[in-house]
Amino acid sequence: MSRIGKKPITLPKGVKYTVQSNICVVEGPKGKVNALIPDGITLSEKDGVLTLERPDDKHAAVHGLARALVFNAVEGVTNGWKKELDVVGIGYRVEMKGKDMVVFTLGYSHPIEFPLPTGIEVAIDPKQTHLTVSGIDRQKVGQVAADMRSLRKPDPYKNKGVRYSDEKLKKKVGKTGAK
Repeated sequence: MSRIGKKPITLPKGVKYTVQSNICVVEGPKGKVNALIPDGITLSEKDGVLTLERPDDKHAAVHGLARALVFNAVEGVTNGWKKELDVVGIGYRVEMKGKDMVVFTLGYSHPIEFPLPTGIEVAIDPKQTHLTVSGIDRQKVGQVAADMRSLRKPDPYKNKGVRYSDEKLKKKVGKTGAK
């Protein structure tokens, strides 16, 4: 019994969907997103509410997954997705170079240039220590934010590096003086 798979998805005004073989194309005010529908899962709409159904329990494992993918696509074309990152450390900063290049200064001997994929936008605050990654595809936004974080993961001893804004870090104790 998939509780997530049974939850209905309300389609806001201006959002349309089409199913082509096993791909659900969701179009809305912000753009168009494709969601993969596993075999055996069918979509049905009634009064602006979208439900996903499965023929038998053999497809129960992917029922919730399919519903989550379609919901993420609907949410992305209406509101969009965003991840916020903080750059912490003395001399660490981030800036835009053009429209599709982010340049990180993270304490290495060289600045790191990070090209942005299509459909992803980055907004940087004036202090150059906080950036917001946004887009309509949840998977792409999360992957770009994770790739940016991996440029310099937070150090457990000094807590310096690139981290998510809501990330809680546990600071480790350094060496103690020998007597």
